[in-house]
Amino acid sequence: MELLDKLNWRYAAKAMNGETVAEEKIEHILEAARLAPTSSGLQPFEIIVIKNQDVKEQIKPVAWNQSVITDCSHLLVFAAWDTYTADRINHMFDLTNDIRGFKNEGWENYRQMLLNSYPQKDAEENFNHAAKQAYIAFSQAVIAAAFEGVDATPLEGFDPAAVDEILGLKEKGLRSAVMLPLGYRQEDKDWLVNLVKVRKPMNELVTVIE
Repeated sequence: MELLDKLNWRYAAKAMNGETVAEEKIEHILEAARLAPTSSGLQPFEIIVIKNQDVKEQIKPVAWNQSVITDCSHLLVFAAWDTYTADRINHMFDLTNDIRGFKNEGWENYRQMLLNSYPQKDAEENFNHAAKQAYIAFSQAVIAAAFEGVDATPLEGFDPAAVDEILGLKEKGLRSAVMLPLGYRQEDKDWLVNLVKVRKPMNELVTVIE
């Protein structure tokens, strides 16, 4: 119930007070994102952590001038691979083999299946798939932030191409998918803070097939 209480506490803060979040809490949030499940375990994304105020100021105008961009403590940008390549796939399979200390025939056959599939697909299709994986990690970061008592504001309202240019993501083969400012709410400037959380009732959301 503790986790559910914290999820009921959280909301998308519309104003933050600029207070710095302890690095230990940020590390826990990032670790939760790192541990997220992804398709074939490829983790086809990176997380850019922005503490630099000048960079936040550059991003704000291309993110609808939302104040949380510059008033947050840390701005997380989840950036997905622009496509799947043989090198990227092989890196993750090699990493798995190194960490586990052995090779498995079934695993190597699965590697080959992916190599024969993903790199041949359209880059936009691959990016969309990778971005979905980034969202899984993003969701775990939101949950972890709530558990740490840190406010988080999920943001899709920004110009991805402009953010990519500011952060030099294209050169890294990445494209921004979603952003997550982390900080602490400023209640006297946040119109949403005292409003009741509204979600569908369970019977409208969940269908049980027995």
